[in-house]
Amino acid sequence: MDCSEFQQKLPELFEEHADLGKEEHLKHCENCAALVRDLEYIAQQAKLLLPIHEPSPAVWDTIQSTLQREQADTDGRDPSDTAPPAR
Repeated sequence: MDCSEFQQKLPELFEEHADLGKEEHLKHCENCAALVRDLEYIAQQAKLLLPIHEPSPAVWDTIQSTLQREQADTDGRDPSDTAPPAR
């Protein structure tokens, strides 16, 4: 595999959280190995930028209500007649 082929495959490897240490190309190509190290560092630092918080149940309830109203509007029904789906 050459650098171009590896770099085309790289996004997929990152998405799959593949063990890049097992990639044969990286054992022989310092340029791609450096690229992977840089990308891993950037990904680690990006996680520190903003804390990840799960939205409160009220947020999901508001989204659900809005979607139900929009659906009822397109169906010509009264939105208050729409029972919330079971969770």
